[in-house]
Parts: sequence; C-alpha cells; structure tokens
Amino acid sequence: MFKIPHISPARLPELLRRMPKAELHIHIEGSLEPELIFALAQRNGVSLPYPDVESLRRAYAFTNLQSFLDIYYAGASVLIQEQDFYDMAWAYLQRAAADHVVHAELFFDPQTHTARGIAMETVVRGLHRACTDARAQLGVDATLILCFLRHLSEEDAFATLEQALPLRDLFIGVGLDSSELGHPPEKFARVFARCRELGLHLVAHAGEEGPPAYIWSALDELKVQRIDHGVQALKDPALVQRLAQDRIPLTVCPFSNVKLCVFPDLASSNLAQLLDAGLAVTINSDDPAYFGGYLNDNFVQTFAATGLNAHHAYTLARNSFEASFVTEAQRHDWEHQLKAVFESFSEHDF
Repeated sequence: MFKIPHISPARLPELLRRMPKAELHIHIEGSLEPELIFALAQRNGVSLPYPDVESLRRAYAFTNLQSFLDIYYAGASVLIQEQDFYDMAWAYLQRAAADHVVHAELFFDPQTHTARGIAMETVVRGLHRACTDARAQLGVDATLILCFLRHLSEEDAFATLEQALPLRDLFIGVGLDSSELGHPPEKFARVFARCRELGLHLVAHAGEEGPPAYIWSALDELKVQRIDHGVQALKDPALVQRLAQDRIPLTVCPFSNVKLCVFPDLASSNLAQLLDAGLAVTINSDDPAYFGGYLNDNFVQTFAATGLNAHHAYTLARNSFEASFVTEAQRHDWEHQLKAVFESFSEHDF
C-alpha cells in the first residue's frame, strides 16, 4: 500500500491540479462554452434567442435538471457539421490536458442531433477524430460512450443503436442520461441487454435526483458496470453495502449536485461520507460549461468546502483509474505517475 507523504494544506490545491486523473462523467455537449456556441452559430447561420455571449451565460441559472436540459438542447442546435463536433471535443480535450487529465471517457447524445437531421456518422466521426488527435498531440487518452436519452422511448434507443452499429469500433460503451425522474432504468432493460451482447461497456445515470431504487435497477436490470452520480445511495444502507462489496464506481459531480439543487452548497456534499463508506467514488465535471467549472475546479473548490485532505485526493485519483475502461497496463502506468506526483509534494523536500 502506498504511504501518502505529509503534504501541508497550503499545498493541497496545487497537488489537486497537478496530479494525473481520469474523467469519467463528462457530457461533451455540456462542455460547449457560450463563445463557441456563438462562433458555431455564425459559421452555420443559426439564429440564437440571445443577443450576445453574456446574455447566454446569464441564462445559465437552473432550478432543476429539466430547466438545465432546456438550455442544453438549445445550445446543441449549433452543431451541424463534422468539424463542429470536432471543435467542441477539441476545446474540452485541451482543457482536460491542462487539468492533467490523462484519460477521459466522453459521453455524447446522438439523439439530440439525429432528431435535427444530423447524420450519426457526422457526430461520431467528428468526436472520434478529436479523440485521436488528443492522444497524439495532447497526451490525453480519450474514448467515447454513446448515451441514450431516457425521456425518449426504448424503441428510439434501439433505432439509435442500429444507426451507430456501423461505427461500433469508434465508441466503447453506452450510457443512459437526460431527465431522471419518471424514467427508471428498467425502461431500457432490453436495449442494454442487446448492448451487453455486443460487448459494449455499460453505465447509467442513477441516484442524483432519482431515488436509491433507480441505482438498484441500474445494477440489477441493466447490469451496469458503473453508476453515474449515485449520491442518493447513502439513503439505503443495503445498497451502500452492495456498492462497496462489488466495487461499483460512482462518478460523482459536485458542481452539478449544487447547480441542480441536490445539495444547497459544496460544503453539504456527501463525498466524504461516500468515501468513508468504502465506495469507489470519483470526481467529475459533468457539464462544465453550464455548471461553473472543469475537473480541477471541481476538485479544488470541493476540497476547500469540505475539508478533504491529501489521502482523499490520492484515493479519488486512484479510483478514477480503477473505474476506467482501460487495460491493466494503462492503469498501472497512471498509478505510477500518481505516486510520483505525490512524492514530489512531500514536505521532506523543503
């Protein structure tokens, strides 16, 4: 077991910024900054209901998940050409590299685009090209996870899967996102069973606004390998035991939880309790353009608000590698890098 060196609280923010980490809960459409939205709107001749960047940014005030989704889908309307999807992903991946993200699994919502007449191939090829370039130019290993919109029907999800199958080699898994309440995971049991047969990795949003029952359903009906969010798990001790025992990762998104009124503020986050319960928790940015910050912002501000320490930082970063859909060799290499960064912060060096 790696012995965490003594690191003073004053140096903790810099450690959080510099340590290598994986991001496993990032909606690429949710990384679309107002400036890029306006640039793409101009390029594609799309009219926006906001006169300028600042008025759009001011509209980023949400009271719940649905009010966020309404503006999220409006922003996505500027994505039309393959290059648009590339530019969006590339902008995120550059920020990820600056945050010392070594691996990112990008969620994308094809139904948001195919419903507007955009071809599946346009979406996937643009995103995949950015991921390929990120490996070569930024040193960021990036892959794609196709998400089904849960407010739509399972039939629609099946149709989306069929459209994506010719591009099967360009994405590694499927997820389930959008409006959680009223759309339990079991609604998509058959399409997830089909994805499992195809050898795709399986994840699902459950237990941010939805109850612990949704997490049980995602595990037992969809047979997911990872729970996205999952903060409501603490309301069910038997569920906590199951998650801990099976090492089911939770991709927690602190800023999202506050912006969508799950918790009143970061200090109220239950991240410490989830860690204390032995759960494989990770920190992620979710929809960073809309929720106020990217991965390092989530780490630094959450640690400042909750009093988490260097031991928690190491655990969270290591969990992110453990939870990643990667090879053991990649995992081992990143863990080695993580230890090296922590050792470089040892107080004995000063």
